[in-house]
Amino acid sequence: MPLHVDSSWQEIIEYAYAGLSPEYRNFLEQDEGYFPTFSNFLNAFHTLNLEKTKYILFGQDPYPRFESASGYAFIDSKVKQIFSEKGFSKEVNRATSLRNFLKMILLSEGYLSSDDLSQESISKINKDGFIDTIDELKCNFEHNGVLLLNTALIFTCKEETKHHVKEFRVFMQRLLSRIVDRDIKLILFGNMAKDIKKKLPASLEFKTVETLHPYNIGFIHDLKVWDTFKPMRLLISR
Repeated sequence: MPLHVDSSWQEIIEYAYAGLSPEYRNFLEQDEGYFPTFSNFLNAFHTLNLEKTKYILFGQDPYPRFESASGYAFIDSKVKQIFSEKGFSKEVNRATSLRNFLKMILLSEGYLSSDDLSQESISKINKDGFIDTIDELKCNFEHNGVLLLNTALIFTCKEETKHHVKEFRVFMQRLLSRIVDRDIKLILFGNMAKDIKKKLPASLEFKTVETLHPYNIGFIHDLKVWDTFKPMRLLISR
């Protein structure tokens, strides 16, 4: 089956995909029993070309809901509007990792104070010039050269997450082996993402930003994360 990626990634992703076991490739190509679908699970490589990629952000695995899993780390397709009159929208408040990531952005850019991250405080922010849709957030990530990847690119059930991470390990190693000479930094969210670096051959060295997964409240206050994302102005409309 054809892989749905930008032409700049085609050879690299074909090489990475060939590293998957034959049994796992057969499972993927049946295109059932998992999500995102076969035509969507490589979306990150479809909408951001290789030449514009400055970072690869590794999350954990897709959102555990078909309507949410978009093929991009942290982009919850069930979320339409980011904000409401009361602060964040109901959909954002139900997506813990996304909510904490957005709070980190607002705090790092001075829109919130560390002692008050409440809905009420968020509702009082002047949002003139802000984006307000999840798709705009994705586009702002990509405008800054951030490829939104997960360590496992599909989801079946929580009990099988580690299995999918293991199956995609060679895929990720092959991917990184082909871009090691490019100036691309890895942003590793959580222990599963950090394992990617731990299991790389010594010859593959990347600059990294390593932090808690955003579902941890401590992520919001991590200064390494602030330094990485604050200059990107991810909530500013372009």
